[in-house]
Amino acid sequence: MEFKTGDHVVYPTHGVGTVQGIETMSAAGHSLQVIVVTFDENRMTLRVPVNKAASSGLRKLATDGAMTEALDTLKGKARIKRTMWSRRAQEYEAKINSGDPVQIAEVVRDLHRNAGQPDQSFSERQIYEQAMDRLAAELAAIDRTDKAAATEKLLQHLKQG
Repeated sequence: MEFKTGDHVVYPTHGVGTVQGIETMSAAGHSLQVIVVTFDENRMTLRVPVNKAASSGLRKLATDGAMTEALDTLKGKARIKRTMWSRRAQEYEAKINSGDPVQIAEVVRDLHRNAGQPDQSFSERQIYEQAMDRLAAELAAIDRTDKAAATEKLLQHLKQG
């Protein structure tokens, strides 16, 4: 996969970032080419070795088809497993960190029903907001809008479900 300066990319555990370029670094006497990615939201710079980009999960923004599938997922019926919250929370975290917009949309869909409800736990609200934030950031980059407009679009799709 080729990454160019200015490309928006997704790193599974950090969300949407911007490629600043490809640098050559020296580490332990070896020369190493790295892709420099910045994440404005948390003011972080990540350097991913070019030969490890695919295995690390670094990818370009989702295709229109993948994002449409994610938006359709939001319209589906919430599937809540009857397992303990701690186990479900681990599964939700794994889906969010997978970086796959469809899996993140599943988390948003499943937790949306009680978003803001008094019976929703703090950790449930945190996971919901993290998933919503990740999905909105990628949608905003694809649509070339801001995160607020993308969040509103996601909420509209959730209401249709």
